[in-house]
Amino acid sequence: MIWLLCLLAGAAAVGAAVWLPLHRPFLRGNRAPYSLRHVRQNPASPLRGKRIFFLGSSVTQGMTSRGQSFVDVLERADGCRVIKAAVLASTLADRGPHSYLKRLRRHPAASQPMDCFVCQLSTNDATFRSRLGTVSDSFDPAAFDTRTAAGGMEAIIAYARETWHCPVVFLTGTRYDNPRYHKLVNLCLDIAEKWQADVIDLWHDSTMNAVDPADYRLYMADGVHPTRAGYLLWWTPAIRRRLCRILAGPAAGGLPHLPGAGAAADSRM
Repeated sequence: MIWLLCLLAGAAAVGAAVWLPLHRPFLRGNRAPYSLRHVRQNPASPLRGKRIFFLGSSVTQGMTSRGQSFVDVLERADGCRVIKAAVLASTLADRGPHSYLKRLRRHPAASQPMDCFVCQLSTNDATFRSRLGTVSDSFDPAAFDTRTAAGGMEAIIAYARETWHCPVVFLTGTRYDNPRYHKLVNLCLDIAEKWQADVIDLWHDSTMNAVDPADYRLYMADGVHPTRAGYLLWWTPAIRRRLCRILAGPAAGGLPHLPGAGAAADSRM
């Protein structure tokens, strides 16, 4: 019996050692005032009732904010009808069974209507050094090298457009010290320009990046992952503004002749 108790205690210690750094429950930005219970609902939100598919990884999942990300805030405050398809450590490049593209293609929501599709630009492609690739000169999915981040992004756009005929939006992270992710952001802008897709480009957003250092410590668990406060007070308002403009514009009523909708950001520094 003693050996069993020791084994259980060891397992609990290992579990805590893994869980605590990931979820960061004791961070000031994850405290109770920033939980969904305190989020005020807006019955007049232009996003109310909109069906939005969010594809992403740890940032979309809310890894260091106790599972509460911008997706959950939008659902609570704005009344969006969301699908949160997020898997930790997954990539845009089609590498492994949980890549963005594989998960998207097998998701049961393919048979449901969507008003918008939002794809988080994964930092994991920078972390795990996926091949970036180049923008294809074709709109044919058979021509995309999906083993690269570029090919994965183009295949995701093509699939989402063919499946839901709705605006496709990419979401970048805010600026942090990673030149490979910077290159990925600029590659995303090139791909969005080709497909006339939208990019919510927090990386190049001068207002977002002018955040006070004290606020940044409240908002971010690390360079990539926001806390609950970061999602609630910093990221989600910017995301909400852009989604409102995207879904209120011409793209809300259908797609233009080219397989795209919207406009990409053009500020690259």
